[in-house]
Amino acid sequence: MRVSEDLYARVKSENREGETLAETLDRLVGGYSLTDFADDATELDLEVSVEDVTDGSVSATPPGSE
Repeated sequence: MRVSEDLYARVKSENREGETLAETLDRLVGGYSLTDFADDATELDLEVSVEDVTDGSVSATPPGSE
């Protein structure tokens, strides 16, 4: 299969360590699985609140405290 240099570079930039180009393509066009979500979730900073991210300009009222 022939692809443009630009497309090859885009796919290659999504390549994970130890993953073949075919595996990368399959992952990218095969949908987003729970395994993909779990892998991505390990990179998330789950200790950050909305208030922290928005410098306090957004606040949420906990349910039942209205």
